[in-house]
Amino acid sequence: MNHTTPSPHAKAAYFDEIAESWDSWESPSAALRLEQGLGELELRPDEIIVDVGCGTGNLSHALLRHLSAKGRVIGIDIAARMIDIARRKVQDDRAVWYVGDAGKLPLPDDSVDRVICFSVWPHFDNPSACAAEFRRVLRPGGYLHVWHLLSRERINSIHASAGEAVRSDILHSGIDVAALLTSAGFTWSSVTDNDDVYLVTVTKPLT
Repeated sequence: MNHTTPSPHAKAAYFDEIAESWDSWESPSAALRLEQGLGELELRPDEIIVDVGCGTGNLSHALLRHLSAKGRVIGIDIAARMIDIARRKVQDDRAVWYVGDAGKLPLPDDSVDRVICFSVWPHFDNPSACAAEFRRVLRPGGYLHVWHLLSRERINSIHASAGEAVRSDILHSGIDVAALLTSAGFTWSSVTDNDDVYLVTVTKPLT
């Protein structure tokens, strides 16, 4: 059987379709685990952070609680309906929203402190191109996180039984993702890939 990669339009349509149901699928412990995880990232209060694949804005909302009046969150998602919900949910002047592709961010070079790919990395059709784009917009010394609150096995099981547009979206091992990111010019920082959490952290070199 021949398998074809769904078009970006098909993937955006899929996430538009499930946008209104998205928050109802969150586990009761998700917000607490998200907050705990953010505490471990050692965020600085004045950071500018890109929330890639922001969905309905849950991570952005949590991030804003950690930031000062000077901090900013930039949410981007391919699904317009997800962005609409995020705008309604997170009514904060420190947040801005874009409908767009992770491989072409509407941001200048060296302009942000941190990029977080939360529950989105497997959906990138060209992760190498996305990695290069994240490196472009990050300031030297800035952080990139690939983060899930579920195990890799659980993520892949969910996708395998989901809609056709995401059925082949595989989250590879943390070691493999870290290797891809280092090949894109990042410096390896840490990898956690276990039964509870998946987190790959790399940094953009200072020089």
